[in-house]
Amino acid sequence: MKEGLSILIMWLHISATVVWIGGIVFILAVALPSSRFVLGTEAGKMMGEISKRFTPIANYSILLLVITGIILAGYTKDISVFQPNLPMLVKYVVVLVMITIHFYRGLILTQKIAKFEGIQKTSLQKLSLNLVKFNLALGIVVVFLSVLNATVRT
Repeated sequence: MKEGLSILIMWLHISATVVWIGGIVFILAVALPSSRFVLGTEAGKMMGEISKRFTPIANYSILLLVITGIILAGYTKDISVFQPNLPMLVKYVVVLVMITIHFYRGLILTQKIAKFEGIQKTSLQKLSLNLVKFNLALGIVVVFLSVLNATVRT
């Protein structure tokens, strides 16, 4: 692969990571606490609107991550049938877990939350928030594994 194309693909990959993980950080560290402080019990409405706007951006970032990740893995030989690179294999598994959590929340859990009221709804909302926090932790692990892999290869 030509160097310019390689740089472009790597830039797209890193940019998509920043958007997805950065969006999670923004929601957890800024939007959620601010909406709770300002709106109190009405914070859920604002967070629902934020989620509606962020979810498509996260979805496109995930798609871009998968496409560029496949290209980069093929180009850099990060994963091989005969000589697997352990940090990258672990990274791929963690990313699959993150993607699964993201789409479970967006496609299944959100529908369940909308159907319930009271304690059941609150319980599902807490689960959803905990899954977002868990995804952030996994995202940090993925970034660490990427750096570990780059360091080991050089």
